[in-house]
Amino acid sequence: MIHGLLWFPLLFFFIALAVAGKNEYQKVEAYKLWAAEFDRAKFDIKAALGQKGMDLTWGRFDRKTGLQDPQTLSLNTVKEIRLVVDGETVDPMNPPNKGKQIQLELVPEDGQVAAIAFTEVPLAVRWGQALVKDLQKLALG
Repeated sequence: MIHGLLWFPLLFFFIALAVAGKNEYQKVEAYKLWAAEFDRAKFDIKAALGQKGMDLTWGRFDRKTGLQDPQTLSLNTVKEIRLVVDGETVDPMNPPNKGKQIQLELVPEDGQVAAIAFTEVPLAVRWGQALVKDLQKLALG
């Protein structure tokens, strides 16, 4: 009987792990459905971000309700894109390897800064570079 009591916590742990895995799988599947309508998309713990043409949409993602508090911004109105790591604006050509708080700040013409959270500096740098290229294409054509 004592052996059964010793195995019970392990059984509970495996059941909890299976439930957590199922929830994460459902979240990723819901994200895939949401991201299908965008040209480019990213998903991590901090935020989901999608780009369709010159429009960006982002917010926190939930497996049941999808994108929560979605925000949308047109790149047509953006005049500056900044990479901010741990509260400091950094050079995207020479970024730090990591940081605790990573954001891409989009500064539109009206001055209302929109910050998009990222979990990894390299991912934020790649998104920033892609958005800068889109802005350059917009300026040229």
